[in-house]
Amino acid sequence: MPKKIKEIPNFKTEDEERAFWAKEHSTDYVNWEKAELSVLPNLRPSTRTISLRLSKSMLEKIRLVANKRDVPYQSLINIFLKERIDEELKIS
Repeated sequence: MPKKIKEIPNFKTEDEERAFWAKEHSTDYVNWEKAELSVLPNLRPSTRTISLRLSKSMLEKIRLVANKRDVPYQSLINIFLKERIDEELKIS
């Protein structure tokens, strides 16, 4: 007898959905044997706007490097932060 698949509830927020999936097992809600591969080319991670105070000279240097790499300076800051975080987490 096949396993009965439960219905996935509607969530009001991403946090509510995240909490739900942290305690539930997806195999109770999805028949993974029937799953198909999907490509989501326009999917972007959720972002949050923050304020970051930098010295004028540091910001100018970042903009200079970004210009040389032909990327927006805020994207370059994200790249630098990601690289450093990855490096720190490897050490721990």
